[in-house]
Amino acid sequence: TKHVNKNIMWTTAKNFTVERGRQQIEELISTWDIHESWLHHSEFLDEEELKESKRYHYRACWGIPTRRKPIPQATASVYFIIVISKFKPDTAPVEVFYRLESSRLIRRPEQCQFREKWLKDIIENKIACTERL
Repeated sequence: TKHVNKNIMWTTAKNFTVERGRQQIEELISTWDIHESWLHHSEFLDEEELKESKRYHYRACWGIPTRRKPIPQATASVYFIIVISKFKPDTAPVEVFYRLESSRLIRRPEQCQFREKWLKDIIENKIACTERL
């Protein structure tokens, strides 16, 4: 199946707030093709000042609660970075990147369709690891 990336109109640097960033990450997540049994919460982690940009770090933590196990055995996190360039005009949109907790690969939402399998793989690996211990 071919997925069409639904592009988000990211806010401009001058209109950015920490909460607006979180809302836009939620908007992005709502475009992902993920089964409704997955639940998540998102949160702001911290702000990083660099020479050429300001970076805002967020996390979305995913799990599948059930009646038998309302607290999931394991969770999977997706980390987001919103970058505001100090060289671009403040009317330019922010840049958004994300990575999975188990990976160093950084993805751009407009270039890569998110896959539910990534979350499943993280959780399965964690459960297998704890069972070995």
